[in-house]
This record gives sequence, structure tokens and C-alpha cells, in this order.
Amino acid sequence: MSLFVKLQQRQAEGRPIRVGLIGAGKFGSMYLAQIPRTPGVHLVGIADLSPDGARANLARVGWDLQRTLAASLDAAIKDGSTHIGEDWRALVSHPAIDVVVECTGHPIAAVDHCLEAFTHGKHVVNVTVEADAFCGPLLALKAQQAGVVYSLAFGDQPALICDLVDWARTCGFPVVAAGRGHKWLPHFNQSTPDTVWGNYGLTPEQAARGGLNPKMFNSFLDGSKPSIESSAVSNATGLGVPSNGLLYPPASVEDIPFVTRPISEGGVLERKGMVEVISSLEANGRKIPYDIRMGVWVTVEAETDYIKNCFEEYNAHTDPSGRYFTLYKRWHLIGLEVGMSVASVALRGEPTGVATGWNADVVATAKRDLQPGEMLDGEGGYTVWGKLLPAEVSRKLGGLPLGLAHDIKVLRPVRQGQSLSWADVAIDTSTRAYQLRREMEAHFAAPLVRTV
Repeated sequence: MSLFVKLQQRQAEGRPIRVGLIGAGKFGSMYLAQIPRTPGVHLVGIADLSPDGARANLARVGWDLQRTLAASLDAAIKDGSTHIGEDWRALVSHPAIDVVVECTGHPIAAVDHCLEAFTHGKHVVNVTVEADAFCGPLLALKAQQAGVVYSLAFGDQPALICDLVDWARTCGFPVVAAGRGHKWLPHFNQSTPDTVWGNYGLTPEQAARGGLNPKMFNSFLDGSKPSIESSAVSNATGLGVPSNGLLYPPASVEDIPFVTRPISEGGVLERKGMVEVISSLEANGRKIPYDIRMGVWVTVEAETDYIKNCFEEYNAHTDPSGRYFTLYKRWHLIGLEVGMSVASVALRGEPTGVATGWNADVVATAKRDLQPGEMLDGEGGYTVWGKLLPAEVSRKLGGLPLGLAHDIKVLRPVRQGQSLSWADVAIDTSTRAYQLRREMEAHFAAPLVRTV
């Protein structure tokens, strides 16, 4: 039975999925815009550090505030309205909540939110993929032990890539490569919030008019976010990662099956079964027509002549050998699609992407020479960017995960381009995020087993 039909049934029975949302920023607002249009879902409460900001975002996306806002969570349950407050603990512990959507974008806080939700028997859709990148495999294990479902968020690119990989494998295709698109040139990994708008093609005035956050946008541009999302995909699917970071081969949509082949066959992959990101820019900065910048893709292989002939007979666009074919989704709608995860988790007990092992990591890497006493400012800032590495490489290095590289002091000199280790910094060891990360490292200390 389709999810939509199941939602309609829940609506007719007066048993909606009861949702708690933590964080009502841009991503959360996009989900909020869809909830009134989705049957069988009741947003019981929103927890946000700025309740007034959350109310403003509700009004912005079209909610009737007089009709929907409740004085308490209990009142919201009783009359089908929504409560807004700062107390996320009250939200995740309320017995009526079925699913918690973590949407803060703050990786350290997100770990607290997820763990507390598991303790209270709540399913979690984790939009904050930055947290998943450095401890998602253990979050998934903790959820399993608690008897609940932990999931990546549909609409965000990692979950969409996982969906394509699942399609391919369910159809019997071996996955050669999978990933997303991105606007990329090699010098972007040194970009800072001061240079981001020029690289994006916007003036500072245009960015200010749109209320755009330079640090957040820079986390995409400097390669941190593509690495984070690729790490989540690798850990969820078992696909490998390049030995020394993403390659960002430039290609149009039509050229993806050409470049996502092994090196031995004319492509860029070290081997079959890898994650990669396709650049929408040539090396000289020229924009590639018909690009995949905002989309996702999977490349599969025809293992027999019969399957290869089927590709040809049905006009599937392949590489010159006729064996490699790419299926793609050129756009993603971000928070507008999160309802798929909420419904899947609540009605089927199935995640839309979840870590199954620790295959990949994102390590904080110096944008410039760093000196003792300097403070790291995390993802998208002035000091470090996130480099995707195999987990075993990061483990041997003692790599500092990007998600924990914020507001911590550098203890010894670090060269530009050098990946930082735990020994390079003074880190707060009291956070649950740090402790969970260290627990994950110990848990996965045994040799890793790849699956393709």
C-alpha cells in the first residue's frame, strides 16, 4: 500500500502521525509549508531557541497562527493545534509524539536531541547530516537498541542518493558509482565567508537583501557539505570513498556514465563501487550545459550482453561501451520532501537512508597555515574545510571530525592542506557528541568490511 493511502487512512481514523520539530529555520520552514497539505500528520510542537522566529516562519509559509497555536503540548494534542516553545526536552519526552524531526543544523546539539529521543522511544528523522557524518553509524546502532528508527531526511541529497542506490540493487544492477552534483573549482576549498559571494556569482548587496548566511553558503562552496553528504551516503550504502578526497570530475548529465567508470576503462574511479561528486564547472571555470549541480545520480553496469542490448534497444544513454548507464534526478526540493521520511519511518518502520557501517569520515583540514592559540570556527568558516577520507585512513590519522571542529583551540602548528588530528587541538571532552564519537571509534576498531 502506498504511503499516501496509509496517510489517508490515518486521517480518516483520527490517528495522525504526531510530529515534534526541533528547529524552525529555512529547512524546517520548508517542511512546515507542506504539513497543512499532508493528510494524516499532526505537528504537535516546535522547539526553537527563538519561538518568535518560529512563529514568524509559520506565518511566512502560510499558517493561520490564530487557529493553530496552542498554549501547551497537552492542549495541542487535545485540539489538533501546535505548541511553540524553547523546551526541546519536553517535546521529545512527551508520550504522544511519534516522530522527532531534528532540524537545527547544529551537530553537537543534534546528537543530544537524537539520543534523548531514542531514550523516550521516538523515531528520529535527522536533517542535521553534519552529525550523521561524524557519528551516524553509532546513532543508528543506538536507535536499533532502543527499538526505534533513525533516518536521514528525504529531500536532502544523501537520502535521495540512497534511494537511487536501493533502486539499482533491488533491480539487480551492480552500483558502479553514486553521488550528487556541485559547483566546484579546486581553489574553492580555501574560500571563506568573505569570498563566498564572488565565487557564487552574487554581490554582497544581493546576499544581504536575501538574508543569506555567508558561513552556511560557504560550507557548500568549500567542499565541506559535499564531503559530509558523501560520507553519509558511503556509511549508509557501503560504497567506498576516494583514498585522498573527492575528485569532482566535471561532466554534463549526459557525460556522467563516461566519467564514472574505473580508471582502467577511461573513467576517474579508483575502482567500482564508489561515491563521487560531479562538478558543474570545467577546470577553466566554464559552466557546463545541462549540469547535475542540484541533483543526484547513480551509475550501474550491464553485466551481460543481454542487459547491454536492452540498454541499446530502449535508447538508454550509456558510455561508449554500452555497459554503463546513469539514472539521475536533476533537482531536489530539500525540506519540501521531508514528509516522505516521516511517513516511511512512522508507517513502514523503514528509514530513508541510515548508516550500516563506518566506511567514511570527514576530517577538518586547514584552509591556511594555523598557529597555536588560534580558534577553529568549523564548517564554512575561515580556518578549516571538510575532507572526505576512508574511515580507516581517518582512524589511523586520529582525524578531527569537522563536526567537532568549532570553537576549539589549536595547540600546535598546522600547515595549509594538512588534516588535523585530535592531538592538534584542545577539545571539550564533556559533550555527548565527543563521547559518542569516541565510542564509535572504539566500536568499529575491528577491520572494516566493504560491500558494493
